[in-house]
Amino acid sequence: MSAEVQSLKSKVQSQTTEEVASVQMAIAAGPSEQQIPNELTEQPDFAVPAELAAEIDEVITHYPKKRSASLMLLHGVQEHFGYISRQAVEWIASKLELQPINIYELVTFYPMFHQKPTGRNHLRVCRTLSCALGGSYELHAHLCKKLRLNVDGHGVQTTEDGEFTLEFVECLASCGTAPVMMFNDKFYEGVSETKADEILRTCEAGNE
Repeated sequence: MSAEVQSLKSKVQSQTTEEVASVQMAIAAGPSEQQIPNELTEQPDFAVPAELAAEIDEVITHYPKKRSASLMLLHGVQEHFGYISRQAVEWIASKLELQPINIYELVTFYPMFHQKPTGRNHLRVCRTLSCALGGSYELHAHLCKKLRLNVDGHGVQTTEDGEFTLEFVECLASCGTAPVMMFNDKFYEGVSETKADEILRTCEAGNE
């Protein structure tokens, strides 16, 4: 074997040894901190009350792996605060011994999680095929006009007084009774414009 070939072989072996050592050091150090790619709403005063924290600790015990409780914790935090802030994502990640990105990807994937504060009353109108054919787009436009919101805005919209949030959502699982909508936790089927007006009036009267 020539001296030149021997020298090249030694260099390759040396580089391979260094790469293996680098990988081993990275594994020993553990996963690096993965930053949230897009900023969520800031909530400087975020603080989980002791009662909620105790409930969350109890929920976690029902899962073989902490990570499996991610969705339940998100629901619990949103139910209390009304939305999921950056601080909430970081708190849940810490509680489950995960990276914030692991919780952030759930918040941005599932439409039921809110990334900003919503109104006191939340309306969800189904927009998938059966409801679209049944008039959900016309229903959504009607509600927008009644609430003085953007008719062409299909994202989450909240009235200026913070009373109502209107949202177009995916299937609400009642295709045979289209169009359907939810008002807070109540489900309504075959909602006409007249029925939608009645629902709004009931709320405004304080009877909902």
